Amino acid sequence: MSSISRGALRARPVAAVLGAGMGAAMIAAPGEARAQGFEEEPTQLRRIVVSAGRTPVAAEAVGRAHTVITGEELETTQQRYVADALRKVPGLAVSRTGGNGGMTQIRIRGSEANHVLVLIDGVEVAATSSGEFDFGGLQVADIERIEVLRGPQSAIYGSNASSGVIAITTKGGIRNDLEITGRAETGTDKTVAGNVGVRGGGERFDIAVSGAWRQNEGFNISQFGSEKDGDRNATLNGRFNWDITEALSLDLSARYVDRKSDTDDQDSAWPPTPTEGLVIDTPGYNATKEFYSGVGLSWSLFDDRLVQKARAEYTGLERRGFNTGSMNGNDDRRLHLSYQATVTAATPDFLDAEHSLTGAIEWEREHYKNAFPAYDPSQVPGKQRDLTSYVAEYRGAFLDALFFSAGLRYDRNDQFKDTLTYSASAAYLLRETGTRFHASVGTGVTNPTFSEQFGFIPATFTGNPNLQPEKNFAWDIGIEQRFWDGRAVADVTYFNERLEDEIWTPWVPGVGSSPANMAGISRRQGIEVSLGVELLADLYAKGTYTYLDATEPTGLQEVRRPRHSGSLSLTYAFHDGRGNLFLDTIFNGRMKDNEFISATPQTRVTLSEYFLVNVGGDYKVSDNFTVYGRVENLLDQRYQEVYSYNSQGLTAYAGIKASF
Repeated sequence: MSSISRGALRARPVAAVLGAGMGAAMIAAPGEARAQGFEEEPTQLRRIVVSAGRTPVAAEAVGRAHTVITGEELETTQQRYVADALRKVPGLAVSRTGGNGGMTQIRIRGSEANHVLVLIDGVEVAATSSGEFDFGGLQVADIERIEVLRGPQSAIYGSNASSGVIAITTKGGIRNDLEITGRAETGTDKTVAGNVGVRGGGERFDIAVSGAWRQNEGFNISQFGSEKDGDRNATLNGRFNWDITEALSLDLSARYVDRKSDTDDQDSAWPPTPTEGLVIDTPGYNATKEFYSGVGLSWSLFDDRLVQKARAEYTGLERRGFNTGSMNGNDDRRLHLSYQATVTAATPDFLDAEHSLTGAIEWEREHYKNAFPAYDPSQVPGKQRDLTSYVAEYRGAFLDALFFSAGLRYDRNDQFKDTLTYSASAAYLLRETGTRFHASVGTGVTNPTFSEQFGFIPATFTGNPNLQPEKNFAWDIGIEQRFWDGRAVADVTYFNERLEDEIWTPWVPGVGSSPANMAGISRRQGIEVSLGVELLADLYAKGTYTYLDATEPTGLQEVRRPRHSGSLSLTYAFHDGRGNLFLDTIFNGRMKDNEFISATPQTRVTLSEYFLVNVGGDYKVSDNFTVYGRVENLLDQRYQEVYSYNSQGLTAYAGIKASF
């Protein structure tokens, strides 16, 4: 699987890249757009979307549906966890088991969570055991930008990118400067949080290091008892870039997370008890240590007409779960090596075109080990599998109006059938009318996870070594339109996807479960709408809406995918920008979820819709200090994102920021 830094930018901060929830032409600086005019190519349209290809892509040239959330917006709306920021992205659904720190899944366009590839500074961060990334511990403190690509990206990124990519870039260093920042915060549930960051550099290098701490006493995530379930999270992050010569550069990144989250378990006792299938108070917790690292070399020749990149990445994850009378856990490791070369050329006499052709080869080894293999001695040495991939991508720009890309990937698996995936996308600009058309088509593949292949407790969860990879085919088409003298931009996209061989895990009470491929096709289709408006000089509004129809081959609605969802955000700057106020509203419609209760005839329940309203503000009291505060879930909504798990009620926080 690929990474953004395999298309490798030495990612220095980019101010006001693009707004969240919008497409390529989101209003990052509406005044600038009016001053220059759309015909003169407003600067924000040239912002880079790093994750949209093997090499960086200008936003206007991206045919794939995408959203970019800037660090500035994260700061203004006081987001503390990436998952909460992603609630405002069209096409995404968030499911959290209880409070902050609880297992948190992200689904794109009705997919499963392990169909979404997650990258942090170009490094894939999904657990090899489950194939998915737990967003429960991903703090916002050191994040510069979040990019979301919707639709299959396997031709570029490989397995686990069959429904989309979420690429996160942390804050990098600053050339010939030094900046020190810090924050201290306290609030409801005995929350204590803080972070510090140092960014600097010289003429030929830059470096950034940061640390963040957050802990709280929590609340009771079960509907029974009174035990509170808290969370502790410590995160360290570092980045380094060095221009060894004018043509050769080195980049390094490393991230370490140590967290402990209290949990309550579902009652699965047999024979059944009155609380069977429900979350009950238990003194359990999960302890997790995550380590992600990457190192890359970039070599540019012939005035950047030939750029070569070599990269190595290593990730490790240790998880231990403890509860009454039971223990579980896993040790996951991944080593990824890659090389790519990109050749660019121009044909000014033929359609005033620019072309780039990229070829790449990748090798990956994944390892998984059950931390408590007493139930199954065959898992004592762990399990391992290798993957070799060959990738080609072409991109062309014609008449500064038509942009086209196409990718092809061949994966050689040592435990599955080899796969071939493809993708193509196009964008077309009508600058005179402020219109941009965009469309994409492609295929995706998701390999079975280690847990699905090998299981972990015989007679309770038995693996299936005969599973086939899940295969996705999808296309989308959309239009983006500027209006009101460039002060507003809207985007509407229709998407259609077909998933074959979807993996599910039927449960037989008292016997156990084993995963299997479904017969037939799982269908997903829907509409994504986004709108951004500069209402007044300092008042901005952003809204999103998603309609999703996601069904299994049987016709049943897929679980934890709301049919209707949306968001509305307002931000207001005052006193010459020294102060900011914000209002965030999230809507999540009714959705289905599984239940495992022998006494009831149904196997699914309906979770009610809910609204989340967050408000807050900040004020810069001096050149170096800013005070802030916010209230989350202002309406004190009682709701469930996962069946039987309580969610957080009204909370309030206050803090101070410093910058030198």
